[in-house]
Amino acid sequence: MICLSPAAAMVFMQSYCEANSSISHTWVDEGIAPCFYFTLVSTILLTLAFFLGTIHCIFYQKYGTAMEPKFIPRSRLYGFQQAISILLLIQFLGEMVWRAAGGGELPGYVVLYGCFSVLGWAWAIALLRVERRRVLVMDRTRGHSAALLLFWALAFSAENLAFVSWYSPRWWWGLENNQQQVQFALWLMRYIGTGLLFFIGLKAPGLPRRPYMLLINEDERDVENSGQSLLGTTEENQSTWQGFRKKVHLLLPYMWPRGNIFLQLLVLLCLVLLGVERAINVFVPIYYKNIVNDLTDGSSWRTVATTVFIYVLLKFLQGGGAGASGFVSNMRSFLWIRVQQFTNRVVQVRLFAHLHSLSLRWHLSRKTGDVLRSIDRGTSSINSLLSYIVFSIFPTIADIVISIIYFITYFNAWFGLIVFICMVLYLTLTIIITEWRTKFRRDMNQQDNNAKSKAVDSLLNFETVKYYNAENYEVSRFEDTILKYQVSEWKTQASLAFLNQTQNIIIGSGLLAGSLLCAYFVTEGKFQVGDFVLFGTYIIQLYTPLNWFGTYYRIIQKSFIDMENMFTLFEEEEEVKDEVNAGNLLYKLGKVEFENVYFSYISGKEILQDVSFTVLPGQTVALVGPSGSGKSTIIRLLFRFYNIQGGCIRIDGQDISKVKQTSLRAHIGVVPQDTVLFNDNIRDNIRYGRITASDQEVEEAAIAADIHDKIMTFPEGYDTQVGERGLKLSGGEKQRVAIARTILKAPQIILLDEATSALDTQTERNIQASLAKVCANRTTVVVAHRLSTIIGADQILVINEGRIAERGRHEELLLKGGLYADMWMQQQQTQDSDSSSDTEAKDRSSEKLQPPSTSSDHHGH
Repeated sequence: MICLSPAAAMVFMQSYCEANSSISHTWVDEGIAPCFYFTLVSTILLTLAFFLGTIHCIFYQKYGTAMEPKFIPRSRLYGFQQAISILLLIQFLGEMVWRAAGGGELPGYVVLYGCFSVLGWAWAIALLRVERRRVLVMDRTRGHSAALLLFWALAFSAENLAFVSWYSPRWWWGLENNQQQVQFALWLMRYIGTGLLFFIGLKAPGLPRRPYMLLINEDERDVENSGQSLLGTTEENQSTWQGFRKKVHLLLPYMWPRGNIFLQLLVLLCLVLLGVERAINVFVPIYYKNIVNDLTDGSSWRTVATTVFIYVLLKFLQGGGAGASGFVSNMRSFLWIRVQQFTNRVVQVRLFAHLHSLSLRWHLSRKTGDVLRSIDRGTSSINSLLSYIVFSIFPTIADIVISIIYFITYFNAWFGLIVFICMVLYLTLTIIITEWRTKFRRDMNQQDNNAKSKAVDSLLNFETVKYYNAENYEVSRFEDTILKYQVSEWKTQASLAFLNQTQNIIIGSGLLAGSLLCAYFVTEGKFQVGDFVLFGTYIIQLYTPLNWFGTYYRIIQKSFIDMENMFTLFEEEEEVKDEVNAGNLLYKLGKVEFENVYFSYISGKEILQDVSFTVLPGQTVALVGPSGSGKSTIIRLLFRFYNIQGGCIRIDGQDISKVKQTSLRAHIGVVPQDTVLFNDNIRDNIRYGRITASDQEVEEAAIAADIHDKIMTFPEGYDTQVGERGLKLSGGEKQRVAIARTILKAPQIILLDEATSALDTQTERNIQASLAKVCANRTTVVVAHRLSTIIGADQILVINEGRIAERGRHEELLLKGGLYADMWMQQQQTQDSDSSSDTEAKDRSSEKLQPPSTSSDHHGH
């Protein structure tokens, strides 16, 4: 065993550390000894990198698999991570070279620190590349490994530990000579670099956002189905901060009220009041300290009274603890009301307009309950998001920074370090735990949507539920959705309780450490009693908003989650769009042309194939054929609910895809097969055809539609409420209201889609006569099931399997003996059988009404 003499040991220590220093001395000259600090930091980082990193690499090599290149996301931030890591590695090498080339003393700890740091960061870069290219197939987590995140976190914390030596002449803070200036520049580079790596590492930009097993097992059908979801499917583990730039870009128009000078001035005034609050929060504990010191030192009554008066005034302006209910805060909240209302109105109006601009395809497949809940939560979340970010998050962060600077300046670095460590731990754990809780909140929203969707769907189909005695089934199904919602709700609330307890432990620990240290300095005579009061007041005042910081963060995250579905609605593409330079339809005569039109709702299943026909001005063309042959689709294409895949549709020689939709639809009136009315009175439902129409014009349209007399029999007449979707009216009455609405619009082109299908024979004849008058000299396209209603059409098109099978007038088609003739014969036979059935029923009824025969009659017979 080799032993060193005390003299030799001293020589070794001096060659390893600087002159007049030893590694055994931890605290010298009001700071940490550089020899001890750099030895400890480099040793811990290298040990961590090699120990955890080696285990990490072994697992990835043994149990992992190489990722397919197509699943590795392209990210500039990942390249930025690599560049910073390499720059830090070069910096450690450069510092050793610079110290060696300087010709001065080169202590051993500098060489050790440089070599260990280079090795540690080289291993960290290797880990970063391994995670980029290989993955544990069964790994269900997201983001970087704990080894890499812990390495970055400790490296960043080590650089922050240098602040403790703020007053030490052995460190570089004084910038007194060239050496200290270079060391400070190198430290600044390390501080910024390690901080960026840690915070960017929380996002893990170079890694897939979803578990690799899901990516490799996802097939085209899953992609297609997920793409058809109305409100989108958000991954359970996806961070709500993903796509943050896009979300903020959508929010920007609502954050600044463009075009309104008054509201812009209110926003600026609110920001000024916010700055005033920050200043008040600093001076309140200072004046409280002055009061205690004045009373302790026996100052005059005039001095004490003045200090108390100023303190009470500041406290009045500040309010309870952190400006929660102070004069300035209340004034700011009052001024912000108008801005908040502006934001709420703009969001709702834009979203409502966007929904109306979406295609019929989207609206036919939507879930009304989901959409309504998403709109409701999304619009309310924008207000809370803006309010909490501007008036809670930013002020809290500002208060934290101000407090750290204040404690370091007027107390000492230990108090600043205590506050800083508590803040970092508090904010880091709050963010990590809250991100973990995200999936519970998102699942709770989904279950809430399901419950409300089931309830709305069941209530809209109330009659169907009654028809099949399915009340118990519907109630049971709704209860199941509530139970699933409550399971997710329990997970959300339980994880919230865990987060609150963690925050309380951190806050209590920081308050205890700071109070003990401050009390110790008071007993030593270094601080006055007022300083202890100042510390206690300031730290409690600081912890009050910090205690709410977790709530602010959760509310902001909840707002992002609640807005996700609303953002999905905003991102929903308009299927039918006007071209950039689209003009108005120039209506002349009303000539309609279909030329080689192809159309399909779903790719691969064509509804219309090579359909061509012409409707001359003033003519009536009837479309007949089996159900599902594409008759109603032709009506929808002419009204441009969809874009065709091939061919062209023209009106007066103008391609309808080249004109504005509003001008096209202004010239077309439609009476649909399934009439839906607004939950309003009859008068306003008819007036919807032309909003500016007078009551007299509404009644004239109702007379033409043969419904005026029926309306007048109702107790409230035209003020009769029709109920949800017009359920209070019969099918025939709803259809006549729709016909009256179209008559009031007075369009040049009329589309009738089974317009009289829900009417009895006599009413149908009356309406046919009315429609004949309305359609006179107007281009008309009729979809009919009853062939007797279109005998007088100028041209009849028989549609079969998406093609025009036959065309001609009624008599011509009967002579052909084709599909139309067969349909006509079948309907005639059906009518004859119905007529004979009615006659037999009348005969049986009359027999029942005959008096019974007598016995003499029987024998005589």
